Amino acid sequence: MGNDAADTAKTNDTNDTKTRDELRAAWDAMIAQLEIARDAIDDPALMPAPPNARNLAEGYRYLMGFLHSSIERGFFEDPDFPVFRNALQLINKGTIENADAVYFMAPLDGREHYVLRGTAHAHAHWRGGARPTTGLLAPQYLIFEVTDGCVAGDTGSLAELRPGVKAATGRLDTAELEVADDGSFEILLAPERPAGHAGNFIATLRRNARAHPDSGDDRIDRYACYVSGRQLFYDWERERPVHLTLTQLGKEGEQPVPYDASSAAAQLQRTGEIVRGQMHFWNEFYTVLLETYGKLDGSDGERFMPRNKFNKPNAASAATGGGQSSNIYAGGVFELEPDEALVVVSRFDIEPDYIGFSMSNLWGESLDYANHQSSLNGFQAARDDDGAIRWVIAHRDPGVANWLDTTGHREGFMSPRWAYSTTPPTERWPTIEAVKVAFEDIDRHLPADTKRTTPSERAAVVAARQEHVKRRYRAF
Repeated sequence: MGNDAADTAKTNDTNDTKTRDELRAAWDAMIAQLEIARDAIDDPALMPAPPNARNLAEGYRYLMGFLHSSIERGFFEDPDFPVFRNALQLINKGTIENADAVYFMAPLDGREHYVLRGTAHAHAHWRGGARPTTGLLAPQYLIFEVTDGCVAGDTGSLAELRPGVKAATGRLDTAELEVADDGSFEILLAPERPAGHAGNFIATLRRNARAHPDSGDDRIDRYACYVSGRQLFYDWERERPVHLTLTQLGKEGEQPVPYDASSAAAQLQRTGEIVRGQMHFWNEFYTVLLETYGKLDGSDGERFMPRNKFNKPNAASAATGGGQSSNIYAGGVFELEPDEALVVVSRFDIEPDYIGFSMSNLWGESLDYANHQSSLNGFQAARDDDGAIRWVIAHRDPGVANWLDTTGHREGFMSPRWAYSTTPPTERWPTIEAVKVAFEDIDRHLPADTKRTTPSERAAVVAARQEHVKRRYRAF
């Protein structure tokens, strides 16, 4: 008995040492990936933002934002017991995100069945109805999208944008979402709609015309691995988020398997890989595809993201980095000296379900939209008598209601968006254009009916923005 006990203790000691070494190695591998990710802040070969003092400082914040989200994803994604998380938020901005949006996502196994539940405040506007004049409201627009394929940027390579790498299996937005009288709704997510099922449904299976380019076989069935979406806010004072849950049917009341060293080691490894991939991918995306800093061949041709003007509006696609599937996007880069401004005008033949305009730094982090008016949507922005929306981008307040604050950045991304549940014909898409002017000449480029704002009115607007953002991302 004594020898058996000694042998067991020795075996346990050996296993403990092996476990310790395994976890230390995984930790060291994660730190090595973070070091490689850090190089994307200032190594010219990795195509970072220009190395001025502010960009460098914000680059480290940007990196830590990816570390935050990668810890959540690396350690706490379980398709058997899924939980929705904020994919982007104040503490992890990036990818030229929308200042009006809650981005949410949860993992799933597309071979299984799930039920997604939520409850919304007053939502008549989802179907074109009038908004009540008092009380709390649902967000302006809500969309659920179900996909197979990596999260944009995880691979660290633009090769993930090749046709067939990602596959959308289904979507549902507020134009079609069936909601009970009390504001509650349920959505079934499954490979196919069960016989006799009625109500909200999103497929998690798609049979593609061709196999995944990296699969090594001819399988065409694609099962979703994520459900994600956006809640878009218009009235920042009255609209409230819809709180969502996701449950895999048949797992109610069960427990995950006990945590072990191999799981921890794999999660450490994945966390580092996600950070490295995201940092490298988006630098390359902005430099190569968006041509933010010029044409790679050195020519003087028009960049995809032109300076002080906009590219032609495009529908969302994997080729342009994905994005909300019901959106039409345009983009450009503002580049302004202290005594310059940009006057932007957008016109709409068909009223969108959502209109937004926000700005970002060259890392793709949205500018501080809580403490500055660096974004304006179709509810917040004043419209001129001709029906157009005109924004003025400048470093200081011109006294115009639709001022967009650069927060001191000399250059950054401009991101107008228009959402349509049903995409209109191309010839009826919104238009947008811009002209750079001297700050002192702004009024000469605006209609006489342009809405003005006093400093006290501006302060009240910013205070309302601050309160909304606190509510949007509150921890409890």
